[in-house]
Amino acid sequence: MKKLFATLILVLSASAALGDAPQANAPSNIVEVDRIVAIVNDAVITRGELDEQIHTIKQQLRQQKTQLPPDAVLQKQVLERLISNQLQLQLAASTGIRVDDDVLNKAIGRIAEQNKLSITEFRDVLEKDGINFASFREDIRNEIIMTRLRQRQVDSRINVTDQEVARFLAAQADKGKSDDEYRVSHILIAVPEAASPEQIQAAKQKAQQVLDDLRGGADFKETAIAVSNGQQALEGGDLGWRRAGQLPSLFAPLVGRMKPGDLSDIIRSPSGFHIIKLLDYRSGGVHKVTQTLARHILIRANELVSDDDASIKLEQLSQRIKNGADFAELARANSGDKGSAANGGSLGWVSPGEMVLTFEQAMNELQPGQISKPFKSEFGWHIVQVQERREQDNTEQFNRSQAFDAIRQRKVEEESQIWLRRLRDEAYVEYRLDDAL
Repeated sequence: MKKLFATLILVLSASAALGDAPQANAPSNIVEVDRIVAIVNDAVITRGELDEQIHTIKQQLRQQKTQLPPDAVLQKQVLERLISNQLQLQLAASTGIRVDDDVLNKAIGRIAEQNKLSITEFRDVLEKDGINFASFREDIRNEIIMTRLRQRQVDSRINVTDQEVARFLAAQADKGKSDDEYRVSHILIAVPEAASPEQIQAAKQKAQQVLDDLRGGADFKETAIAVSNGQQALEGGDLGWRRAGQLPSLFAPLVGRMKPGDLSDIIRSPSGFHIIKLLDYRSGGVHKVTQTLARHILIRANELVSDDDASIKLEQLSQRIKNGADFAELARANSGDKGSAANGGSLGWVSPGEMVLTFEQAMNELQPGQISKPFKSEFGWHIVQVQERREQDNTEQFNRSQAFDAIRQRKVEEESQIWLRRLRDEAYVEYRLDDAL
């Protein structure tokens, strides 16, 4: 974002002397480049930035086949998001959080890869949709910065104890719905942290009017986009699929009693007034995973062993194994992973997600009995052999992991909402949207 003193750029005639005042009847030589729509502490948001974000959101809503709200409504929602983002970026800058081009390029590369596109193809698709690639890059940089900031300010302070996990699982078991999942949408009519009685009453009346409209047939998604102050407003309020424990603690008791399509009454919280809708429900069940019994030999490159040397040595060891040499003996004699080397290179039964991605991908490509070609991970160079595979019921372990994640996610979201509201309440924000029309 540009600083306030540099935001409105005026291009003056080359003949105009510095400090000269224009004559009353002379044609104007001033060309306006951009307008300010909001001042956020010592920075600004411009009309151009707002319009660019509105265009991007409209593209997303069209792709989702969502009815676009009136421009004035969308403009207000997008501006509020820009203000929230600007406040986070200011705090990140003041605390030294940066994202360099190397990290950014890797992130964009992953996004392109997920869409099965090269970087060049990805750029072309964006620009075909009217999205400037340079602006897109900076948006991704800012998203990474804000994620790191939230991790530092909120996530790092969240603790989940074994007792909380046990209580969560016991409560879910009592309900007989430990694996059930809910898809919920949410509308928040916010109130400031130190709201006056009049502000609280006005917000409550607005929430009641919204609820009346929804019960009268108004579309929930379109309404959320138009009026919600929640973080998912521009996604139509959709919180996605979650277990009950992953929902905000305020909602969880209600959702279990709702049927798909049901609307809640108004729910009061310190953040404001909430309305939720249960979009869908699905029952869980036994969770099974494919486990792999594998063993490996690791050669680490160092000042004496180059990458080429490590790869060649592993290729030689692999050939010896294929010619009848014992894998376990070679692992004990050569592997740099001393923990597994003592067991003949055995890693035991490996579940998905236990190994680094590079290793897991190489292992998953093998059939039982096969040995991989040498490949490199962050730990060094490997060859891996798959000995056996099995389907394993790990429902108990899975449920504990899911319970931990659910409790943590719920705490993070609740604390994030409080943190963002406090950040907003403590900031100086001046709206100039009407002046910029």
